[in-house]
Order: sequence, then structure tokens, then C-alpha cells
Amino acid sequence: MPKWKELKRFCDNDGWICYKKTDHYYYRKILENGDILLTKISMGSGEISKYLWQEIRNRQLKVTQEYFNSKI
Repeated sequence: MPKWKELKRFCDNDGWICYKKTDHYYYRKILENGDILLTKISMGSGEISKYLWQEIRNRQLKVTQEYFNSKI
């Protein structure tokens, strides 16, 4: 499973915009069709749990594992 810093690197490399930084990083990406994707990234250094990672990847990022791996 990826670490939080790898998720942040993915967002930075994939054109997401960090619009807020508090105890978490808040990112958004506006798609060509007008849809807006949102995700929140912990500033922690640990690994993301398997279940949480699947939820983030599928519901927030809406990408495949292969695409994610290609951007980190």
C-alpha cells in the first residue's frame, strides 16, 4: 500500500491543486467535463491501510492502481 507522501506526490504530478493546508493537504482536480474531484491527504508519514486506500483510489481519485503507479 502507498504511503501518504506518495499520494501527495501523485496529486502534485497529476495536475491536482492544493487549495488548503492545515493539519491535512486538501487537493482538487477539475476534469474536462466539469466534474470536480476532491481528496484530503494526511501529513503523516505512514502507510495507508488497504481498505482506506481502495476507497481513496476508487471514489476520490477515480484512477486505476496502474495509473497511480505511473505518476509517482
